[in-house]
Amino acid sequence: MRAEIGIIGGTGIYDSDAFENIREISVDTPFGKPSDNIIIGDFAGKSVAFLPRHGRGHVYSPSKVPYRANIYALKKLGVERIISVAAVGSLKEEIRPLDIVIPDQIFDRTKHREDTFFEDIVIHVGMAEPFCNEMREITARVLEGLNLRYHDRGVYVCIEGPQFSTKAESNVYRKLGFDIIGMTALPEAKLAREAEICYITIATVTDYDVWKDVEVDVKTVLENAAKNEENVKRVLKELIPIIPEERGCECGDALKFAITTARDKIGEDVREKLGIFLNKYL
Repeated sequence: MRAEIGIIGGTGIYDSDAFENIREISVDTPFGKPSDNIIIGDFAGKSVAFLPRHGRGHVYSPSKVPYRANIYALKKLGVERIISVAAVGSLKEEIRPLDIVIPDQIFDRTKHREDTFFEDIVIHVGMAEPFCNEMREITARVLEGLNLRYHDRGVYVCIEGPQFSTKAESNVYRKLGFDIIGMTALPEAKLAREAEICYITIATVTDYDVWKDVEVDVKTVLENAAKNEENVKRVLKELIPIIPEERGCECGDALKFAITTARDKIGEDVREKLGIFLNKYL
């Protein structure tokens, strides 16, 4: 069973009415089970895999999401592009709740997450441009056409969570020039690059974090997240059909010059575990 496009997000963005030939499958990986079973359906001539990041019922906190299993499972299905949907807080006055941001940069403030597939082999992957620029441009055109309020770039600071920031932290992030704050884009972006999968985040703004007078509360976040999900469904319905068959970016060759360990020294155990990433170079 194969899929071309992967969507990672909350269960609220999955719209069964939009897809045909829906199947639900369980995928095993060397890194354990993904967050949940993967739903595959056909839309506008493309096969799309949907994976709820936190599991149905929101059972995984941001630190406990099985990120490696999630990305590995999508790679195993043949996914070449991942559209991540994530709720974020705003660190700028002009980025308002219910806006959409397509970040172009990311800053890592996580502490406890396994963020590479390559623990048993030396692989250095470039992350200068952490999000696929081709997919970002296509998504921006869709948002423009739908007349939604959006920002076509921004720096996403990813914190560990599950707690929200202190006021001191929030104000420091603002002074450092970050635009939005969230808890899930890493290590997803790093792992997708290692898997040579194009990756973008459609970041939906729910709040102003805590740098303004109003403190973040879960009730407001959930209410605005639900409103944002309806817009995201509209975006996906317009975006999926216009994603080109051939990739015009460099994401698909991210490992081309990354293998520094001598190829003939790579053991069979590593080849069996990581061949899905390395076979075309070995």
